[in-house]
This record gives sequence, structure tokens and C-alpha cells, in this order.
Amino acid sequence: MLRPIFAPLAALYGLAIGIRHKLFDWKILRSEESGIPVVCVGNLTVGGTGKTPVTELLVGYLSRDYRVAVLSRGYGRKTKGFRVVEADSPVRAVGDEPKQIKLRFPDILVAVCEKRAEGIRRIRERFPEVNLIILDDGFQHRYVEPWVNVLLMDYNNPVYRDKLLPWGRLRDSVSQLYRAHFVVVTKCPAAINPLEMRIVNKSLSLYPYQSLFFTHMKAGPVRPLFADVAVSPAIGPDTPVIAMSGIASPDSFVGSLEERYKVVGRLSFGDHHTYRMRDLRTIARALDEAPEGAVVVMTEKDAVKLTNRRRIPAGIQSRLYVQPIRVEFIGSAEEEFLRKLNCNVKSNPKYSVLHPQ
Repeated sequence: MLRPIFAPLAALYGLAIGIRHKLFDWKILRSEESGIPVVCVGNLTVGGTGKTPVTELLVGYLSRDYRVAVLSRGYGRKTKGFRVVEADSPVRAVGDEPKQIKLRFPDILVAVCEKRAEGIRRIRERFPEVNLIILDDGFQHRYVEPWVNVLLMDYNNPVYRDKLLPWGRLRDSVSQLYRAHFVVVTKCPAAINPLEMRIVNKSLSLYPYQSLFFTHMKAGPVRPLFADVAVSPAIGPDTPVIAMSGIASPDSFVGSLEERYKVVGRLSFGDHHTYRMRDLRTIARALDEAPEGAVVVMTEKDAVKLTNRRRIPAGIQSRLYVQPIRVEFIGSAEEEFLRKLNCNVKSNPKYSVLHPQ
């Protein structure tokens, strides 16, 4: 809920970020360019807009023709500086989302660095075979000049109805939309109709060089976190489910479970939550109080933080399941999106598009 009491603070925040953008526009602060394509996936708001599933889609597609690396800030990690993410890297050292991407694509270079320009330089020095970098959550990080900007917007929280922090959820001004080459609306209803899409299109007021796409999150089959001890290799529609998540916007995750399973409880933690022993005790209590045969189903982002089996009691291990999700374009738009993306990567549109000021 928007709280007008924060309007003065939001105005000051807006002034500060406005000055910062002008310093970049006037070349007082400099953006670094790379000799290889950099594709940025970002948003204007705090909270989840589905960046990781979109990043995974881009990795899967672009890695067919390029030696791809993913560079992230590694939000929530306890380390600083440049680090390469390995499959066995502790989440506390690299962050949950980079670890999730590495586990999904073990042959892809994934790295974290809070200073993105430095991170790109380090990748190019240490891994000269890399010829395309996907910058995860870097739209506000203007010290890097991406070749292509893919900007995400949650359909349920449109930026044109939002306010700047701390009044609303915007961490950047809506005026910065002009820097995006693609605007991807995420978490749409699967049955969104053309009229609803036209309303969004009109409200965004995009420029001719910008492309708009609509997507929703498609849930895959629930799988055990520890298949060797799971009570069952799969769960059925009558299985009692406790929905557990440590993400910014859990409603769509819970809703997808409610459509297919019998959800009997929720365990909601903060975004990028680090699971500790007290949380395992909370999970155990929830299972004890749930109907017989209940299991816990979590997001992939939570699952990467619960892979240390030595800390998890055996009775809980056997009842932990994971809900994979992927981004799915409305209609047959995925092919068009990927085709345009590929053209933009090859042509470097920032040199050929005259951005309005």
C-alpha cells in the first residue's frame, strides 16, 4: 500500500537519482563500453519481477552461438569483489540467484562483482574466450553501457502506477524507460486478452525502437530436493502441500501451487532469506501440524540454500520438494523476441538508435 507520508522522502530520492542520470547523460560520469556484446536484464522496481527465469531463457538461447558469461552483483552474499561461481560455491559467498543459474547451466561461466564495470574487465582478462556477457540486474548500474537493455515489469505492479522509494517500490524513475530496447511484462495472467495488452502498451508510451512482450510464469513438475530419500518421486493433486518461499513476491508462486495441489499452509520468509537452524525447526513444526503425508514445496531460489544435507534432519529431507518455473511468452511471441534480440546483439543498436532526451 502506498503511504503518502513518505512523499517528501520520495521527492528527495527522485531529485538525487535525477541528478545522477544527468551526470551520465552529460558525460560527467562515464559509462564504460565493452568490445563484446553486453545484454542487461533489469527492472525499475525493488522486488521480484522474474529476472532469473528471463536470464535463464537468454542463457539457453544465446549460448547456442556465443560463449556466454553471466555477471551478477550477488545480492545477499557475505563477500566482496570479483568471484567466479562454482557448482559447490556456498550461497553466502556468491548469492542465491547466481548459484541457481550455475546449477542450471554448469558449463556457463557465472561471476559476481558489485562493481559491474570491474567485473566485465576481469571476465575479459581471465576468460578471453567469452564473447557475450549477460548482466543480471544492471539497469541502474550506468557505469556499464550495455549493447541491449531488456527491462522487466511485473504485470501486477505496473511502473506507471507506482511511486519512488520509500513511498512506493520504484528504485528508478519511469522516465528511464527510454533506455530499454525490450520491455517484457512478466507474471501476466495466462488468459490475458488483447484489450488488456493494449492498455498496458498505451500506458507505457514506448518509442518506435522499443519492443513490448507479455509473458507469464510456467510451473514445471515438482521434483524432490533429495531424490534418494524422497517419500515419493512425484506428488499428486491430493498431496497436502506447505508452500515455502523466501522471495519478494510469493503470491504468484503460491497461486501456481494452489491451482494443482492441496495447499494447507504457507511459510514466507524475506527475499534472499538465509535459512538457519531455527528455520529448520519452523519447517519441522509446520510438517508436524499439517495433515498426514504433507510435504514442503519451495522455489528454486530457496532450494539452492538448503543443499547442505548435514544440517537438515533426515525426516525433513524426505519431504522437501522444489517447484521449477520458466518464463513463457503469451501466444507465439517467444520466437519474435529471440529473433529481434539476436539482431540487436549483432547490430549493437545503441549506436543506431537516436534516444530521445
